[in-house]
Order: sequence, then C-alpha cells, then structure tokens
Amino acid sequence: MSPFPSSARRTEDWRHLRLTTADGVATVTLARPEKLNALTFGAYADLRDLLAELSRERSVRALVLAGEGRGFCSGGDVDEIIGATLAMDTAQLLDFNRMTGQVVRALRECPFPVIAAVHGVAAGAGAVLALAADFRVADPSARFAFLFTRVGLSGGDMGAAYLLPRVVGLGHATRLLMLGEPVRAPEAERIGLISELAEEGRADARAAELARRLAEGPALALAQTKALLTAELDMPLAAAVEMDAATQALLMHGDDYAEFHAAFTEKRPPKWQGR
Repeated sequence: MSPFPSSARRTEDWRHLRLTTADGVATVTLARPEKLNALTFGAYADLRDLLAELSRERSVRALVLAGEGRGFCSGGDVDEIIGATLAMDTAQLLDFNRMTGQVVRALRECPFPVIAAVHGVAAGAGAVLALAADFRVADPSARFAFLFTRVGLSGGDMGAAYLLPRVVGLGHATRLLMLGEPVRAPEAERIGLISELAEEGRADARAAELARRLAEGPALALAQTKALLTAELDMPLAAAVEMDAATQALLMHGDDYAEFHAAFTEKRPPKWQGR
C-alpha cells in the first residue's frame, strides 16, 4: 500500500488469470480450467507481477485467490515446464525457480490478508500457493498434495519446507513433503492446514465473506500484524517483543487508534481509515 503511485496504470489484461476488484477486495482467479489451472511460465510471471502491482494500491485491503472449474490448481504444467526445464542451463533454471519463489514471497509480503478458496485439487505448486495464503478456506472436495519428490525433486520447493512446518508442525510436514501423498479436507482441517472447512460448494462464498470482513477492518493494523507474524517466526523472544513495542508505538499515533477511542466513547462502530 503505497501513497506514491507511479504514472503507469494498473494492468487490466492478464492472459493467465482473471482479476476483479470490489469494495477493497481483489479476487484473482486462476483461469485455465481445462488443465485444472496448471501453471505455465507465463502464469507464474503474471502472478508475480500482479501481486507486485496490487501491493502498491491502497484501495486493495484483502485478496482472494481462487481457481476456475473443477479444482484450485494442479501445479506446474507438466507438458510445458518439465520438458523445457530439461533443456535449460543452470542460470536459466535458477531464474525460473527464483521466479516461482518470488510468487510465494509476494503472497507472504503483500500488505493485506490473502485468502485461498480451495476446491478440488491443490497439488504441487498449487498446494504451495494455498499454503502461502494467510487463510485457507476449503471445500470438502479439497485435497492437498505436495508432489515434488514424486517427480524427483526436493520437497522443499517454493518455500514449502519453510512454511509447512510452521503451519502443521515438523512431523506432519515431513510426511507430506517426503511422501507426497494427498491430504483430503477433513485431515487437512485436523492438522491445521486449512483455516475453515466450508459446506459443499460454499468455499468461494465463505472466502469472499472473510475477505469483506477483513477489508472493512483497520488495514494498517492488519498489515502490521501480517508482517509481524512473518518476521517473528525466526526471531528470539527479546527481538520479537521489541519489534512489537515499536510497532504498537507507531500505531498508537495512527488515526485508527484515535478513531477506536472516539467510537467507543460515542458508542458507535469505528470508521477505519487504514492509517
């Protein structure tokens, strides 16, 4: 959320996904249903660039990531990506793998909450995209599979070995990343991989409701909370509480903190300004 926009307009025409915005909520839909929204080189690049653009827009206060058709995302497109990567040199492979990691970093570092609405398959890179969201709202049909070892690669792709143990614990993460076995929605809920198990056919609607609720909240406070959740994962307690103290001191000078007090005194709902 930058108060200093460039002269360039937001890109509206994305070839590999669909973007809609309303009432502070951006909805990004992977739009390749005939291939279960398998990701191509272009799709990764579009996600990277779109997330960078949205992160600079103060009007965006929450984001929903969804998939069109029968599933959320089946991962990297085998036909396009594996054959091409076999012909790449080391520098090209580094560029590609760094690009996929940039997508995950963008999801974790963007200054607004991200909600993944998952139905059907979320496999490989698709599972990591969902994992990188702040919330995962899942349909009973959802199944997650971190398939990387099954194609002869490390299970620690796109930050999965960093994020997954922090979400489900080291034991579950080891099993999921080493074996690559699918986890269906009930088990995913039990181990903490999903935030909410929606009723059948309601995952998109529930994700949208959560996004609207977050978008109506104090945007700056939520952005700082997300930043602290990420930064403090690797901090000693002393550093974490010091960062918390500095953050709270800054927010206590903000308009939203004063607005809460005024609203409390006047017995009315607060009108958050996001600053």
